[in-house]
This record gives sequence, C-alpha cells and structure tokens, in this order.
Amino acid sequence: MTKQIKQLDRVIIRFAGDSGDGMQLTGDRFTSQSAAFGNDLATFPNFPAEIRAPQGTLPGVSSFQVHFADHDILTPGDRPDVLVAMNPAALRANVGDLPRGAQIIVDTHDFTKRNLAKAGYTVSPLEDDSLAEFAVHRVDLTGMTVEAVQEFGLSRKDASRAKNMFALGLLSWMYGRPTETTEAFLSKRFAKVPAIRDANITAFRTGWNFGETTEAFAVQYEIKPAPMAPGTYRNITGNLALAYGLVAGGVTSGLPLFLGTYPITPASDILHELSKHKAFGVTTFQAEDEISGIGAAIGASFVGNLGITSTSGPGIALKSESIGLAVMTELPLVVVNVQRGGPSTGLPTKTEQSDLLQALFGRNGEAPVPVIAPSSPGDCFDAALEAVRIAVTYRTPVMLLSDGYLANGSEPWRIPEVADLPAIDPAFATTPNHEVEGGEPDFWPYLRDAETLARPWAVPGTPGLEHRIGGLEKGDGHGNISYDPANHEFMVSTRAAKIAAIADSLPPLEVDDPTAADGDGAKVLVIGWGSTYGPIGAGVRRVRRVGGKVAQVHLRHINPLPKELGEILSRYDKILVPEMNSGQLRMLLRAEFLVDAIGYNQVNGMPIKAADLAEAIGDLVASTERSHP
Repeated sequence: MTKQIKQLDRVIIRFAGDSGDGMQLTGDRFTSQSAAFGNDLATFPNFPAEIRAPQGTLPGVSSFQVHFADHDILTPGDRPDVLVAMNPAALRANVGDLPRGAQIIVDTHDFTKRNLAKAGYTVSPLEDDSLAEFAVHRVDLTGMTVEAVQEFGLSRKDASRAKNMFALGLLSWMYGRPTETTEAFLSKRFAKVPAIRDANITAFRTGWNFGETTEAFAVQYEIKPAPMAPGTYRNITGNLALAYGLVAGGVTSGLPLFLGTYPITPASDILHELSKHKAFGVTTFQAEDEISGIGAAIGASFVGNLGITSTSGPGIALKSESIGLAVMTELPLVVVNVQRGGPSTGLPTKTEQSDLLQALFGRNGEAPVPVIAPSSPGDCFDAALEAVRIAVTYRTPVMLLSDGYLANGSEPWRIPEVADLPAIDPAFATTPNHEVEGGEPDFWPYLRDAETLARPWAVPGTPGLEHRIGGLEKGDGHGNISYDPANHEFMVSTRAAKIAAIADSLPPLEVDDPTAADGDGAKVLVIGWGSTYGPIGAGVRRVRRVGGKVAQVHLRHINPLPKELGEILSRYDKILVPEMNSGQLRMLLRAEFLVDAIGYNQVNGMPIKAADLAEAIGDLVASTERSHP
C-alpha cells in the first residue's frame, strides 16, 4: 500500500521493557543505524542496578532513549515523541514523560492480568481512557515474532526473545533507517549459533515488513542527515572515548600505559576497553581492591609508566590516602572518577555530579590536585588527553571527573588526525642535576623546573640517578626526610604553586555571548561544568529563540580555575550555576570570587531537563531586565 512520507527535523524515541528484553541492545542498534545515516544524535541509556530485578515490575524496567536530528543537538531530549513499551511496567514507568500526542507502541502480549497487577494497574490502560491523549498502537510483538521464527526450531521462550529485533525492524521502517549494519551485526554476534542468528535477522526483517504492509502505520517519517564538518565519524560512548584518549596519551607521550583498577559501575567499561589494546603498550591489572589498584598504578608511574586508575565515588574514598601519596611523591597519575549517585553505594547505575568537592578537598593535609571535567561523550577523549598532558608535564596526580550520563551516553565523534594530537614530553632525567663542590655531581629529586615547578622524573636504574621518594615530607631539593617546620611550609606552598601554575598553560576561556558587542548586552551568565553542558546549551538556545539575552560559559578546568574567570563573572549581574548536586561549584565560585551565584540543583539520578532549565533561565533573565530597565 502507498504510505505518506512526513518530513521531520528531529525525533526522540525511547525503548522500554524488562531488564531482560534487550532494550539496551535495541537502542544501541537504532543509534548505530542513525549514525550511519548521518544524523546528529545523543543517547541516554537508563537501567536498574539489580542484575535481574523481578520480571515485569517497575524496579526492573530498562530503557534506552535516542534523540536524532537533521541539525546540531546537545541532549538526548526531555520528552520522547515515541515510546516502545514491551510490558505494562515499561508503560507505567515512562508514560509520565510523554508529551500530548506522543506515539506509544505497546506489545499487547504481556498485558495479562498478572503483569498488570505487578505494574500496579487495576484496569488495563489499553481498555480505559487513560491513554486518550496519545496515539496508541497495539501490536502483538511477541506473538508475531514467535510465529515468524518458528521454522528455526527454537523453544517459545527463546523465540520470544527476538521480539526486540521485531520492534527494531518496525521502528527502522518508520524512520527510514538503513538496515544493513544491523543485519551484519546480528550475523557476526550470533555466528556460532545459526538458529539464533537466523531467528533474530528474520524477526528484524519481519518487523520492517510489518510496518511496510500494515494499515496500522500509515505514515513513514524522514529525518535528513545533519550537516557536519568533513572528516571520519563514528558513534562513541563516553567511556570508550575516555579509554581511547588515555591510549592516545600513552602513545603521544611515548610512555607504556598501566591501568591499576578494580571493577565498579559505571567505570568498568574503561578496564574492559583498555584490556584490548596491548598492541599500544597498554597493561591492565585488575586488583583485588581499590587501594591495591591505585598502589600498583603509582608504582608503575615511579618506574616510568603512565599510571592510570579508574573508579567511581566510593572508590575515590578508598583511594584518597594513596592520592595523597602521589601528591607527596609528585608522580604523574591520572585518577578517573566516573561519578554516580551517592553517598555510599547510592545509585550505582544513575548519574550525579556530587564528587566535585571530594575531588578538590577529599584528602588529608594540603594536597591539591588538578581537576578536569569533560562536557560530552566525545569530549571525554580530549579531556583524557589533557589529563595526561598535565599529569606528565607537572608531575602530579590529576582527577578526571566524568559521570554515568557521559559514560553510557553516545554521540557522533569526529576521529582526530594523529598529527593534530598534542605532543606530550615526559622529559625524563638522564644525568645528575646537582653539582657537588670538589666531587662528582649527584641527583636531587626535588630540584624544580623554573617554569612548571615540576620535579625531575628519573627512571629507577638510570646510572647516577639513584634516589628515594615516599610519603614522609622531603627536604627542598635534596629530597631527604625533613621535619623542619619552615621546610614543610615551603614544600606545601610550592606544591600548591605548581598546581596554580597550570593555569598559565590553559587556553583562554570562551564565553558564548552573542550580545557582547551590543551596548545593551546580556546581564545573566549561565556557568556549568561537566555533563551539564548539553542541557545548559539547549536551555540557553530556547531562551534566545524567544528574545532572551543570556550568556553561557563552561568549565573544563576546575582546579586551577582559568585565570580570566573572575573578570568574566564580574561582567554580569546574575550568575546561574546548574549542577546535578546540591551546589558544589556554586559554593566554590561564591568563596573564590565573592559573587552572588544562584544555584539550579537537581539530585535525582537523572540528567537535567533542558525545558525545565530554560524556564528557570528565562525567569532569571526577565527578573533581571525588570530590575535594570
């Protein structure tokens, strides 16, 4: 039958089902198809912490949201245009996020009395008027899948597992997604089990054909590719980009990379990925606990490797004493913290930005470390490279603050040219550096570079460079143990000055303020860090579209802060600081620059919604303009 084709500029789709329904795989494949088509996109996987929550219950619902468009986008979207619900629990858990008129595709097979009760329904929402404001498509996804794959001799249970591929095929037809990549993926993934392979491919094709032939779906949608700068692109998650950035840092610095770590959600994928890259000089060590992991990384750094350790907030708490050791020994070390909801075990699979103050101050004594935060999944690559540069150049541990939203989310990423990667020179000490009157020169481990204040990095075993380092305070220059009060105060201030000197190497902080050249410019500045970049950018765009004047600046470096930040803040009457915490950057800005920063804070394990933030920005802009007519 001939079907109408409707042009759209963007769509937000959410796949939702039981944690065993394959929603993450379905979303990932739809995302890959959209990336291959050339759309700009952003994703948000959301899954329970339990390995296997009770089937059909609200705590067991897993979802994957993808926002794809024919133009530049910044977030996975606030409210889905389409919800694919595989059971009553998936519908109930997600229907509250849908705007009026959204499409709901429901697998009617699981809407049994028992499953409805487990989801908290007394009456099926498919039989009353509770979904009247939506366009509901009732489809027996499970039943049609089982019928389509019966020739392969699978049990009904195994056959029904392919229903997610039926749903993927249907949505691929609806939005004109290319199918070749998914069929190739399924052929490779299930190559060792031909019946499973063929059943999944058949279910995928049957879903496509169902959309093509049924009268239930009369419209097919088209979203054109987005214009992008020339280059080679791939879809990438934050954890994968971060791992690639660390590998690139090892290669560009010429240092073997050693990862000492302990698995923890949501950072474990970094270990999984780095373990694949032995060809690039990568060694991965899965330790028995967090403390052993960082201890091994510090040891590797001492002998001339690029030491890396990865974890989440609870692991940082355990590693804090060892981070202090790396501060005292002044060894290069990259500490990756993929933040999650806390405190304690908290929300293992949910996102948060609540470890900022821990990163800045969570050690005994005066133990400053640089703190860097990527702003998007793709930016995790560049942030990791920057962390390596600072760690190696300034001989210091560096805290790299990602979070669960960035780690699991994805976007198109332009693969950089190798020639464009920054050069990182470890500049190992090779000869003695201290002249001895009437004798042979010897080596002092705490003589410092005049510009960076970094101490020399000498590989053990280098002739003439024998030295000791450790956790006890050392004497300036010679590095012998010293309990002298004046020396301790000098060494504390010198280590702090070394971190402060990093600001001299940072590029100028860019302010996004189209009205800056006007006589009557923006009076409100929105400042953020880390993964709030997308929601802030999208919120600012919405306010500007209706005539609001607002500026935006985003921090990658939080310690040290950019040198021009104070002057930038002084230009604006109001400073708004959106964060997924209770106001940690806001506290820092108020203390450092004495500005009356206003917080927009959310601690619910979910990303900030651009529409809600836009409303808060718009209200602040309006009130500021009223008070300054």
